Amino acid sequence: MSVQSDRWIRERALADGMIEPFVEAQRNEGCISYGLSSYGYDARVADEFKIFTNVDSAIVDPKDFAANSFVDRKTDVCVIPPNSFALARTVEYFRVPRDVLVICLGKSTYARCGIIVNVTPLEPEWEGHVTLEFSNTTPLPAKIYANEGACQFLFLAGNEPCETSYADRAGKYQGQRGVTLPRL
Repeated sequence: MSVQSDRWIRERALADGMIEPFVEAQRNEGCISYGLSSYGYDARVADEFKIFTNVDSAIVDPKDFAANSFVDRKTDVCVIPPNSFALARTVEYFRVPRDVLVICLGKSTYARCGIIVNVTPLEPEWEGHVTLEFSNTTPLPAKIYANEGACQFLFLAGNEPCETSYADRAGKYQGQRGVTLPRL
């Protein structure tokens, strides 16, 4: 596997719609950077957030997830309570090629503030808005800025196309739009 360059990412994004909307160069004037970088793509977080709450004393159960565990907010700045968690989504819609695996890392600006961004790998032929998981590991409230950079996606080309892709398996998160809660 090799990590793909800015040239490859640009070609696939423009020719195949791999990333929509696509920003061809890093943007960073007065914001947390986003757009095409040397060997990755810095995606933006949209203005839709689901912030964990315990107002109903819910139990987090991945097999029976209670939607009332969150409060929904559409905002330019999301405040995550201390030692808490929020879900969001990327502005960008991704279409992963069959011979590619995409991994995601958090941006250093957030990491240095104790905010961890987690995303599971984007499998071959998966498509959708990426659900982003933000953890505030600090004892203080933390801000997340909508329409600014949140994480960087790295595109790893396989040595050959996989036998069975996410689309072939009809994966449960295929084509997701908006912030998507756990499914069984």
